[in-house]
Order: sequence, then C-alpha cells, then structure tokens
Amino acid sequence: MSSVIEPRSESSAAGTSGAAEASAAARIVLPVALAATLLVLIAFTSAITTVGETAATLDAGISWQTWVLSAMSLGLATALLSTGALADRHGPRRILALGALGLLAASVLAAAAPTIAVFVAARVLQGVAGAAVLVATLGLIGLAFAPGPQRAHATGLWGAMVGGGILLGPLLAGALADVADWRLVHWLEAAGALGIALAAARLPDLRADRRHPLDPPGVAALAGSMAALTAGLICGRSNWTSTVTIALLAGGVVLLGLFVAIELRRSAPMLDLHLFRAPLFVAATAGSLFLGLSTIATMSYLPLMTQRALHTSVLGSAAVLAIWSGTSTVVAAQARRLPKRWDGRHPLIVGCLLCAVGLVALAFLTTDSTWVALAPGLLIVGVGSGLSNAALGRLAVEAVPPERAGMSSGASNTARYLGGAAGVALTVAIATGDGTSHADLIAGWNHAALVGAALIALGAVVAVLANRRR
Repeated sequence: MSSVIEPRSESSAAGTSGAAEASAAARIVLPVALAATLLVLIAFTSAITTVGETAATLDAGISWQTWVLSAMSLGLATALLSTGALADRHGPRRILALGALGLLAASVLAAAAPTIAVFVAARVLQGVAGAAVLVATLGLIGLAFAPGPQRAHATGLWGAMVGGGILLGPLLAGALADVADWRLVHWLEAAGALGIALAAARLPDLRADRRHPLDPPGVAALAGSMAALTAGLICGRSNWTSTVTIALLAGGVVLLGLFVAIELRRSAPMLDLHLFRAPLFVAATAGSLFLGLSTIATMSYLPLMTQRALHTSVLGSAAVLAIWSGTSTVVAAQARRLPKRWDGRHPLIVGCLLCAVGLVALAFLTTDSTWVALAPGLLIVGVGSGLSNAALGRLAVEAVPPERAGMSSGASNTARYLGGAAGVALTVAIATGDGTSHADLIAGWNHAALVGAALIALGAVVAVLANRRR
C-alpha cells in the first residue's frame, strides 16, 4: 500500500526531507494527471465532428443531436462538485482510479450503443466519470506542488492538456470515422481509461488534513437543476412559449435556488458559498461559466455547421476546428512566459476579451464563404482560449487553501460545463431557429457567434469587477 503524503505547506518547505518527498511526488503525479486530463477532453470532444454520422446511424433528429453535443457537459456539471468533495474526503488518487474505471464502462456503452437514447445516456455517464478524473488531477497537482512558479507551470500544462484534448478528440474521431466507423474512437477511449486506472493505482496517496462530508440533497438539487435547464433550452429551439419549455426552465431555476438554500444551511456544504467573497474564486467561477456559455458552445457547434453549411467533410470540419484548438494548446503551454507581475486574473481578462473579438470576426459569413473565412477569427479565439484555460487552472488552486482544492476545482469546472451544456442548447436554438436552408444556417451561425461574443465579454467585465474587490 502507498504511503500517505501530506500536502507541502509554506512552513514545512524548509525541511530537506519534506522537500525531497514533495518533489518526488510531483514527478510521479504530473504525467499521470496530464494524461488523464487529456483523455477526458478527447472523450468530451470526440462526438462533436461525428454527431451527424452518429445521428444517421441511430436515426436521430436535431433535438437528439443537441443532446449528443450537450450530454457530456451535463454529466460533468452535475458531478464535479460532488466528486470534488469525494476527492477532499478520500484523497484524489482513489477518485482518479474510480473515475477512470467509470470512464472505461461508459465508453464501452457509447461504442456499443444500439439507440440514440442509450448513446446519450453513455455520454452523460462519461461526463460523470470525467468529472471525477478532472477534479482528482487538479487536486493532485494542488497537493503535490507548493505555491509559486512550479505550481503555476504545472497548472499551465494542465490547461494545455485541456486544449490538447479539444484538438485531438475531433481529429481522431473524424479520421477514424472516415476510414472505419464513428464507434471506434469510443473503444480507444475505453482502452485509454483502463491505462489511467492502472497508473492511478501506483500514485502516492496525497491527502489534505481536512475531510469533508458528502451532500446528497445538494447533489440531487444541482443535478435536477442542470437537467431541467438543459432540457428546457433544447425544447425552446422549437417553441420557447410551450408549457413544457416554460415548466422545465422554471423548474431548473427553482431547483437551483433550492441548491443554494441547502448549501447555506449545511455546516459542511458541498459548495461553500462564502467562498464567493474571495475575488479570485469569483473570477475563476465566472470566467469558467462564460467561457462555457460562449466559446465552448460555439466551437462545439462549429463542425456541424461547417459540414452542413460549408459542405466540408467530417475530417475537414475537424481540421477547421483544429485552427482554434491547436492555437489554444500552444498558447496555454506557453502561458508561463507571461509577465511575472501578472496574477491568474490578468490572463483571464485578456483571454476573455480576445475570445470576444474572435467570435465577432466569425460572425460575417456569407452564402459564398468557405472555411478560409473562419481562420482569422479561430486564431484569435484560440489565443484567448489558451490564456483563459491556463489562468482558470491556476486560479482554481490559488483561490482557496490547499485542503479546499477539490471543492474549488469542482466549482470552476462545474461552471465551465454548466455553461457548455446550456450554451450548446442556446447556440443550436439560435443557429437553427430561422430554418435549415443554406442561407438560414449561415445567418443563424452569424447571430450565434455575436451572442457568444457578448457573453464572453460579460465574463471579462465580471473578472475586472472581481479584481477591484480585492
């Protein structure tokens, strides 16, 4: 059995033995944490380019296609906070292993799905398992690396893996779909998850001093809220004034309010709402939410739009998306070269503003446009996304004491994927609201990109205001 290694504190950093232990743990933890993060983001994005082929095989309409794009985000948003509490309570190594095994099972289910409903359910389960992996990896980094340049570098690499997974997932899925079948990528995800589970068993058992209880009522209220809001946005695509749409949206808001009430009354909440008094925490969660609502949502819809409106192939649409995701990966990996006087909030603000500029640049397609017209905007959004991803990973562990790293990373990523699930539904509703002709799809994309630009600009404003509260 691995020994338990407590997190390195400022006061103990001077001890030679403690420093050597922490350094050894960091060398072992980092490659596994990065590989696991990369795999989750590959799984997250692998269905984006093949949603059309999946729908054709499983006889699914546009509403089900929206669910395919939103399902893993929904699973992530539902489970991130509760798995963060589990990581704080039982140690991130154990949660990483369990999450990887869950991802293995869900990926097998997705690969073998006989109907679209089963496939969507598998994607939700992939999100739940992926949530455990993400909070565990960032929690391990927060415990293995002392505050300062080494932790900043490690979290920057973690952000680069987020971008790398977003880059590789669509390309891998598109290539395999072109030469074989869209199901093959999910079999490969299952194999990768098995490898992560085996590697996790060999990690040191890093743990914080404090343990936090689970919060079943909070989990249930949050899960119900996310599901109702996402379903309401999807139903709204066809009729925003229908009884079902209004009931789902209203129910989602009520359940979200219930979640807040539950957390305020608990002595040990899943999400300590008092953390919102900390400017860094506000900046991290708000930045994540608006990044999901805008950039993640529009980029998730982009491959389907290019296939339907610009007539690219499946692999071609993945290559177009790679202009954004590849740029994001390179920028996140180089974020350590930013000015030393910048804290995590500065690159977040700049990144959000660049995303807004890039989305505006994407909003001027015409019926004669080709994919080339998207390249300048995708490059700008890529730079903004890379800065934002690196900043959010750093903020999540800097915003709170080390023993709350699981909660903080869970909250930040919950906001990101909640925004992604709701944002995809909103983007598809706007982009297809006027019809499905070539001209309608182009006009709808332009409108959706402008809405996304406004949302991410609002995220920058919130981050600036959080700065002033410090």
